[in-house]
Amino acid sequence: MNQPINRSTNQLIDYSLHLADNALILAQRNAEWTGHGPVLEQDIAISNIALDLVGQARNFYQYTAQLINNTTGQNIEVSNGQSATEDSLAFLRNADDFKNCLLVELEKGDWARTVLRQFLFSNYQFFLYRQLQQLNDATLAAIAAKAFKEVSYHLRWSAEWVVRLGDGTAESNRRLGVALQYLWSYTGELTTHAVYESVLAGENSAVDLSTLKQSWMDKTKEVLVKACLQIPLEKWMQSGGKEGRHTEHLGHLLAELQYLQRAYPGNTW
Repeated sequence: MNQPINRSTNQLIDYSLHLADNALILAQRNAEWTGHGPVLEQDIAISNIALDLVGQARNFYQYTAQLINNTTGQNIEVSNGQSATEDSLAFLRNADDFKNCLLVELEKGDWARTVLRQFLFSNYQFFLYRQLQQLNDATLAAIAAKAFKEVSYHLRWSAEWVVRLGDGTAESNRRLGVALQYLWSYTGELTTHAVYESVLAGENSAVDLSTLKQSWMDKTKEVLVKACLQIPLEKWMQSGGKEGRHTEHLGHLLAELQYLQRAYPGNTW
């Protein structure tokens, strides 16, 4: 029998959706490189990273669907009153229902922007998933433990590319610098709590982002120094994605991602 939803469960649903949405949206952005990578090996690498992220998203969505279906009173609109599934959460929610950070939804841009964004986000995921494994929520901890090896590879791969471009030619350094100036103001949201994160962090069911902020910054500085770049002086940061306030880029991305399911609802292979 379904149980009445309580505040903590509602916050946990939001948090699990946030983690899932981050992975899904960045996976979709990376998948745009499939068949268009600079060389075959890196085309395969970025596509495999996209698949890893899809796998992470599926695990988080499955857990979210379980939470929703086991409770009553939840306010997430899914498939016309039917039970929530990983597919309904990915394909049938509108842009303002998504809780991903703004960083992951930005257009892919050139290769420099793509690998720098992957580094900035994988650096965040590395410390996030490491701490998620220690939380009270056993399911989130297990998902993080499974994904941690993948994220460790994503971080190593992207960091190597950042250094390769930054310490490469004058043109590759310039492109990476342009990408850094563009992306930097979107990084603050990674380590800024949404309400649901603050509530759950107090219960040891979500990561206290203040505990990983310095580690993220130290690793970022270390790699950027090797790439002959410096942290931008800009201190003002974009925010809102975690609460459903997004850039115009997310709507365009979802129009492509969700087209088949919305055009032919309920279809299966």
